[in-house]
Amino acid sequence: MVRRIDSATRIPVPGGKVIDEYVGRVNSGDETVSIAHMKAPAGWEEPAQTPEFTEYTLVLRGTVIVEHAGGTTEVGAGQAFVSDPGEKIRYSSGPEGAEYVAVCLPAFSPEGAGREE
Repeated sequence: MVRRIDSATRIPVPGGKVIDEYVGRVNSGDETVSIAHMKAPAGWEEPAQTPEFTEYTLVLRGTVIVEHAGGTTEVGAGQAFVSDPGEKIRYSSGPEGAEYVAVCLPAFSPEGAGREE
């Protein structure tokens, strides 16, 4: 069966980052995968997290900075990265901000993100 998804649901998050979920628990009811378009302003950062899902991220514009056990990795436009479940990570954006697409397997959920307070 083919399902067309006409629009995203904007998911509110602090810090000026915009998440538009196209496929996932909120917008389409899918629990096996989520696909979201994200925009983060310059200097944006979020708390560390230890997600229960694999996240595949394609950077479209700017830079996403990923802090992890092995160090810090800067991922620029046209590059991608993968984070595995159970890996403690912390995301931020570079001086020009970042625009990217994130795919999570299984679908993203706030509980599954394992964010630190």
